[in-house]
Formats: sequence, structure tokens, C-alpha cells
Amino acid sequence: MSIILTSDLFRNFMGGFVIGAVALLALQPRESDARSYSAPVAVEAPVTGLGV
Repeated sequence: MSIILTSDLFRNFMGGFVIGAVALLALQPRESDARSYSAPVAVEAPVTGLGV
């Protein structure tokens, strides 16, 4: 077990995992930004019967 914990592969994996986790947290949009881009959209289209 100690060999795995001191290996370069494990250290690089954990370093990448930590960097990715920090980047995900840092790049989250603020609550006010998230609300301004998600405006509701209403689409209306006339409906006609077939053969009319």
C-alpha cells in the first residue's frame, strides 16, 4: 500500500484531480449570472388542420 501512495502515477492522478476540482469550483457561474441567461421562452405557432 505504501508503494502505491508514493508512486508518481498516484501523485500525478491526485494532483490532476485536485486541480480539476478547484477549476470546477472556480468556474461556476454566480447565481445572478445563471438567472439572467435562463429567461423563459414562449413559442406560439398557428395550428391548421390537414387538408384545409
